[in-house]
Amino acid sequence: MCGITGYKNFGNDCGLSQSLKKATSVLDKRGPDNLATFTHESVGLGHTRLSIIDTSVKGNQPMSDKSGRYTLVFNGEIYNYQELASELKVDFQSSSDTEVLLYLLIQQGEQCLPKLNGFFAFAFYDKETQSLMLARDRMGIKPLHYYQNDNFFAFGSELKALMQYPFERTIDQNSLYWYLRLTYLPHDKSMLRGVKKLLPGHSIIIQGKDIEIKPFWKLEKSDFFQGHYEKAKQTILQLLERSVEHRMVADVPLGSFLSGGTDSSAVVSMASKFNPNLHTFSIGYRDHNFFDETNFAELVANKFKTNHTTFSLTNDDLINSLDGVLNYIDEPFADSSAIPTFILSQHVSQHIKVALSGDGADELFGGYYKHLAFQRSGEQTMPNSIITWLAPILKSLPSSRSSTVGNYTRRAAKYAQLMQMKSNDKYWHLASFNLSANELMADPLKEETVNELINHLQQEDDFGLNEFLDMDLRVVLPGDMLTKVDLMSMANSLEVRVPFLDKDLVAFARSLPAHFKIDKNRRKTVLQDAFEYILPKELHHRSKKGFEVPMLSWMRNELKSSVEEVVFDKDFLENQQIFNPTRVMDLKQKLFSQNPGDVHSTLWTLYVFQRWYKDYLL
Repeated sequence: MCGITGYKNFGNDCGLSQSLKKATSVLDKRGPDNLATFTHESVGLGHTRLSIIDTSVKGNQPMSDKSGRYTLVFNGEIYNYQELASELKVDFQSSSDTEVLLYLLIQQGEQCLPKLNGFFAFAFYDKETQSLMLARDRMGIKPLHYYQNDNFFAFGSELKALMQYPFERTIDQNSLYWYLRLTYLPHDKSMLRGVKKLLPGHSIIIQGKDIEIKPFWKLEKSDFFQGHYEKAKQTILQLLERSVEHRMVADVPLGSFLSGGTDSSAVVSMASKFNPNLHTFSIGYRDHNFFDETNFAELVANKFKTNHTTFSLTNDDLINSLDGVLNYIDEPFADSSAIPTFILSQHVSQHIKVALSGDGADELFGGYYKHLAFQRSGEQTMPNSIITWLAPILKSLPSSRSSTVGNYTRRAAKYAQLMQMKSNDKYWHLASFNLSANELMADPLKEETVNELINHLQQEDDFGLNEFLDMDLRVVLPGDMLTKVDLMSMANSLEVRVPFLDKDLVAFARSLPAHFKIDKNRRKTVLQDAFEYILPKELHHRSKKGFEVPMLSWMRNELKSSVEEVVFDKDFLENQQIFNPTRVMDLKQKLFSQNPGDVHSTLWTLYVFQRWYKDYLL
């Protein structure tokens, strides 16, 4: 993986060539092995390289063809590049997938995009026509931000690169609403007005001042799988094995994350077939034994005879990593699981340059509690009747993610509300961390604006479990999960590959009926059953724990003074005119009450925003 940036000037230079140099240099952690730029008339391209395939100088970018007419900057990997190379009559100068992609684009143009199996974001320039084409992979694994005005078009792998170009930085109010509600930015949203993210599976073609954005792949309804359950299990095993095999190609050390859950363990079971000396890595939580799953990870490592390393973290390790996380984030992103992801990537990058992960399986097969809650909420059962009857009581009880009893009442109260909703409203109820986001804004959005934002993202009226999962693939996966992994791994110059998001495996998983994915109280049923006799028996049917950063405790103790300074500065809030000072100050009282609820999640969202605001906008 690498970092890319560039511009196309529409007339007024605006110092863009100097901006290009700065934009490229701030992407150095994405690509510490080489940094280079290319300029020609109205176009500039920049690239920072993390060498993975063909680590020689022949694989450096920007890469031009022999004639010098065409130039490419590329972030990602094309796993079927050797197969695609056989279609081309080219005397290749390197063994890199970059050169294969370059000549595919030369010979086939945008028609080659559906053929690519991998993760990517790239920009391709033709000197003769002075046209520029950008594209992003189907699932949005690799990021691509862009900005345009009457003077120029600019793009970058990260917002910090784009911010080196000359444009006014103002907050986008619609994006602020989504961030406060979800803790991340969905779809094409950016916190800065005028900046967007290229949607997954889309390309941009710029010819002169004309800009065309169009899809080369869509997340459309697929035909339902007509086979039996055993056949589905066998197909999953075959597709995942093939996907993992494709992702083992590298000219540098490669290993795998191993949490001890089904997803990463499934990936390790397949990867060990192709590398008998596979390195695997886990993190444990010394001060939080309830969340420590390293014993399960070690069971898997022992079974598949991997070279396993466990990093045991303390509460101080987590706290001490906060600055590293927040200093790298260049756009508000408040999923607190970024903290352990950063630490894991930091440790793993000292051993290998490429890691496999189990990301994507939960969104494909229904692995979260919210998926089970959605599926069960429409059932006419005695437990549902009891919870409905208890709803007023549950609403009045103390709730918090930070205690077992409080978390149970929180979930039960949310579930009771869920049962009163229409199916398509349930998604946003379950996906939202703060349903009162609008109240925090100094300039709240009108109700019709909020409804328009939701309708823009929600494309289904008939809403069942598979439609719920498709929404996660559109919203949560690229906006939250993949953003988290990309940012935290790239902060440590580590490439992370995601076998579950192989295009063929995604297509098959989406074709499966809902009852294959959630059956009674079991989540990811077909995936777990597919690996029942492959993984250690202790993993089958065990509940998903995950890891909750002890944010409530931190804000009451270790981060108390910092939160006071960053979030609860009333004079700053009044001058800033972004948040409602009264509502923000109300959160302080709730934080130290007997019923804090999820106030720490809201405060973390504000804390991250204000740290970012002071770093980038003041």
